[in-house]
Amino acid sequence: MNTYVVLIRGINVGGKNIVPMLGLRQCLLEQGFTNVSTYIASGNVILKSDQPADAVKDQIEMVLPKNFKLDDGFIKVLVLTHDQLRAVVNHRPEGFGDQPEKYHSDAIFLMDIDSAQAMSVFDPREGVDTVWPGDGVIYSQRLSSLRTKSRLSKAMGTPAYKSMTIRNWNTVTKLMEILGQMDEI
Repeated sequence: MNTYVVLIRGINVGGKNIVPMLGLRQCLLEQGFTNVSTYIASGNVILKSDQPADAVKDQIEMVLPKNFKLDDGFIKVLVLTHDQLRAVVNHRPEGFGDQPEKYHSDAIFLMDIDSAQAMSVFDPREGVDTVWPGDGVIYSQRLSSLRTKSRLSKAMGTPAYKSMTIRNWNTVTKLMEILGQMDEI
């Protein structure tokens, strides 16, 4: 049995694509996934399956619009193994996420796009934004006191953004913790 973290892009954002977490868990259990849990209401699921990650992704992308009223042009699913999420955490830039009182730190997970393509849509403002490419992820950090001057939203207006899903660093590390607990079950 494999333990996965599933990141669902585009649900419960800005009052659109509302998916209740209880309903999502029930839907995924009915699909044969086990030990299904969610973390906050922004599309973070941890589950177990004997299927490979690609099959889990395809199945969830197929079942979501059948069970929930969604504008599925925005919905995408990324399925990560524990090792893949661990690599995102372990290969972060030095000091990234270590000063939450000073910086807003986000992991921007990539789906069907590589880091080089994704980096081309970012236009960091000197002294405010810093972005680093990673394997399947872009690390983005903004100075909290100047976050309204950030250019991160500029990337959100590009076609490439449809192949990205953002999680704040606290969420990423919490998902790592939950995955560790799930692997023990």
